Amino acid sequence: MHSYQLYQAAFSPAAAVATVGGAREMRQRGGAGGSELSELSSQDTGEQIAIKQCRQELSLRNRDRWCLEIQIMKRLNHPNVVAARDVPEGMQNPNDLPLLAMEYCQGGDLRRYLNQLENCCGLRERAILTLLFDIASALRYLHKNRIIHRDLKPENIVLQQGEQRLIHKIIDLGYAKELDQGSLCTSFVGTLQYLAPELLEQQKYTVTVDYWSFGTLAFECITGFRPFLPNWQPVQWHAKVRQKSERDIVVYEDLTGEVKFSSSLPHPNNLNSILAERLEKWLQLLLMWHPRQRGTDPTYGPNGCFKALDDILSLKLVHVLNMVTGIMHIYPLPEEEALQNVKDLIRSDTNIPEQDQELLQEAGLAFFPEKLATPSLADSKVGPSISLPALEPRKSLAKLGAAEPHKAGVLSLLCPFLCY
Repeated sequence: MHSYQLYQAAFSPAAAVATVGGAREMRQRGGAGGSELSELSSQDTGEQIAIKQCRQELSLRNRDRWCLEIQIMKRLNHPNVVAARDVPEGMQNPNDLPLLAMEYCQGGDLRRYLNQLENCCGLRERAILTLLFDIASALRYLHKNRIIHRDLKPENIVLQQGEQRLIHKIIDLGYAKELDQGSLCTSFVGTLQYLAPELLEQQKYTVTVDYWSFGTLAFECITGFRPFLPNWQPVQWHAKVRQKSERDIVVYEDLTGEVKFSSSLPHPNNLNSILAERLEKWLQLLLMWHPRQRGTDPTYGPNGCFKALDDILSLKLVHVLNMVTGIMHIYPLPEEEALQNVKDLIRSDTNIPEQDQELLQEAGLAFFPEKLATPSLADSKVGPSISLPALEPRKSLAKLGAAEPHKAGVLSLLCPFLCY
């Protein structure tokens, strides 16, 4: 057992320092669902943990829910689900409700990240794709273990800097529901904007409620706002949004106040055209109103939305920026795509013949390989059954020269798509 130093939180009126069980508290804040969070630091290892404490005035029902959260957390083990830790020795009072100790993630929650000014129109493409990868992996794991989260939202996703990239982790399983405990919703839990319609209607539900929340979350990360009339009250919201078709992924008010329905991602966003088109179709699977149809993919069948996302995330895309016109050309490449095929595509879009194209690497050296390298994420994969391009890919510079000066151009060739 490590020794932790416990600091009295600055939020406390007394602001006194208290030491309990060799732990010293660094920070304290209110938690969701009648709980409080404290951050603790180990003097021995430097590891930081979060201690979640349930308020004693909770109802019996919520006390049971709290104990269920602790039971669930202790048996889960996945890189995209926050991990439980041992409660520091001496901190637990036998007469109180049990404490929950968890790994502490320094990056804060996704809501704080989304609220940053540069993300007002959605996250950057690379950030979107890594988030989709992580959350899909976590939900797959939870559903495989017969757990429905029910409360997936930006506030319940925390960020931790890994060795190679930012890692997203799901937290707050206090409202998670085990499938074998019955599935009748008797109360509203979570944030209404992310709740599936059947939860609002207090109907029976399945894992597809998490599909709806995931789709809502993904849409917000892409565009910067929630998809369905985010400022409406629940009763009016439900009556209007249920009128949408299966393909609609956004319901909004135009400048005249008229409600519009659309099956396309709105602009501006930071996705390239190929990814935008494919993610639109994927979001249509997750944001279907009827739960029995939600998540069903035409190719992979019921609950095939995760496999459909696999296909999107495994795409190999080459970005070519024409420095003369300022146009970004994007090409999907099958495995082992020959470099000549890329030149053919460039010629088709720019009218610059292949023989006049000179491809240069980032350092200005000639680009000679027969095949265009599109490495995968096999060496840094963090979830099952998903393959991504490398998160730290190589970049090259393509210089296109021609006989006439007006045809000459410099293009930046970026490969693969996670290179932003």
